[in-house]
Amino acid sequence: MRRDELYLVDMIEAAAAATTFVRDVDETAFAASDLIQSAVLQKLLVIGEAAGRVSPEIRARWPGVPGRSVTDFRNIAVHTYFEVDWSIVWRIATTALRELQEQLTMLLKAEFPLVASQLDQPH
Repeated sequence: MRRDELYLVDMIEAAAAATTFVRDVDETAFAASDLIQSAVLQKLLVIGEAAGRVSPEIRARWPGVPGRSVTDFRNIAVHTYFEVDWSIVWRIATTALRELQEQLTMLLKAEFPLVASQLDQPH
């Protein structure tokens, strides 16, 4: 089984990528682009899957970090893909992901400082 810090890094990197995908587009352009929609949704699915695998111990120590809601979104998106509300995906990508990324980075720095320090390093 993977370690918690790896799931946290997956979530941070996916949030950063999804935020980058929508950086220079407005909601109309997002709604018109299957490519951007698909890319953002895929990153949200990664976040949801990883969130569901973080240990109960970490979730208990960090109750303010979204877990269940992210996992629930992932399950809904996977099982009802053709009914995805793209306006919700847009709002998540343009507002919620920045905050999530900040929360997860704070968590990673507190729980796994060595891993957090490596996250800022170029690959």
